[in-house]
Amino acid sequence: MCVAMPGKVISQEGRFALVDFNGNQVKALSGLVDAGPGDYVLVHAGCILQKVRPEEAKKLQVLMEDLGAYDQEDWSGSGRQDGSPGCPYL
Repeated sequence: MCVAMPGKVISQEGRFALVDFNGNQVKALSGLVDAGPGDYVLVHAGCILQKVRPEEAKKLQVLMEDLGAYDQEDWSGSGRQDGSPGCPYL
C-alpha cells in the first residue's frame, strides 16, 4: 500500500518545490500540480499529487502522527536512501 504525505510548500524553484513535513524539508517534483509557497499538498514518491485545503492537511497530519509516520529520524519522504525525489517523471 502506498501513502501520500501531507506537507506545506516552503519555496518553489523551477519544476521542484521544497515541502515541509512536520519539520522535515524535502524536495519534490511539482510539475504535475500548480502549487506554490504556502500551499498544502500531498506528496508520494517525491511527486506532488494534489493541493489540499489547510484543514484537510491538518487532519491528515494528525492521522499520520497517530500512525507513527513522522517518527523515523532519517525520514526523507521520497522512499529513497539518498533522499532524492523518487518520482518516475524526472
